[in-house]
Amino acid sequence: MGRKETLLAVLVCRACYARLVTAAPRLRFTFREYLRVDAESTVKHEFLDGMILAMAGGTPDHAALAMAVGASLKRQLEGKKCRVYSADLRVRVVATGFAGYPDVTVVCNKLERDPEDANTATNPAVVVEILSASTEQYDRGEKLQQYQQMPSLLHVVLVSHDEKRIEVWSRGDEGWNVVSARPGESAVLDRVGCRLEVDDIYRDPLSA
Repeated sequence: MGRKETLLAVLVCRACYARLVTAAPRLRFTFREYLRVDAESTVKHEFLDGMILAMAGGTPDHAALAMAVGASLKRQLEGKKCRVYSADLRVRVVATGFAGYPDVTVVCNKLERDPEDANTATNPAVVVEILSASTEQYDRGEKLQQYQQMPSLLHVVLVSHDEKRIEVWSRGDEGWNVVSARPGESAVLDRVGCRLEVDDIYRDPLSA
């Protein structure tokens, strides 16, 4: 099997990562190889520990929650030197090499680009992940740990899929802390001067 065929053969879903990291032997791929696969594919991928992880397609609720969070942040950041990006922006953790596509990303002051790929950002201030049943464990575990190694990152926002709850991980002087917000409450992103009203984020006018 050639290198190209091998690349295609080892694409795995994110939910399978925990089972695969203990399997040996396994191939490791470079960031450039990952970029080539990602560019030539009809689906997006993440790059973690030398593995290329295929991202599952979203649901209507997932798409609506991401849009609601992005729209709220964009409105609140008007007039500030910050920009809100959709899930089409790839970010990379320079310290570990991890690369992926947060559901929403906020970059402030200046967009810093990865030296190996000008379309990849390395300095998000906020990343948002809409959780799902198949990826929640990965998003709360390995992926969260990867994000927290980015020096620029101030907040990681996790939006629940099975209940109305928003968690905000915030960088402090003594490390990271987390606060959850539920219906009737606000999830506060104090480092960027924003808050997410839980009721507004989860409001569905089609169900009324």
